[in-house]
Amino acid sequence: MATKKVTVTIPEDLLEEVRAEAAEHGLSAYVAEALRLRRDRDRLRELVDWLEEEHGPVTEAERTSALAELDDVDAEHERRRRAREGRAGEAA
Repeated sequence: MATKKVTVTIPEDLLEEVRAEAAEHGLSAYVAEALRLRRDRDRLRELVDWLEEEHGPVTEAERTSALAELDDVDAEHERRRRAREGRAGEAA
């Protein structure tokens, strides 16, 4: 993937925290991933705004149902992660 060097200004205290977090993968990779996540969140916000224009706002019942489904998905991911770790531990 092509890359380009840029200059940005970041508050010192934030830069120190990010450098500590990013030490293993590098600051550039950390910042690139943060920018990707922000871009994705902005696109998702645009989609939500469009959907609400087309179909009306999400009701509290819909929101509660969606959050419950996400909790179920998170629980399944955790169950699968633990199963993988268990198998990896047995192989060692």
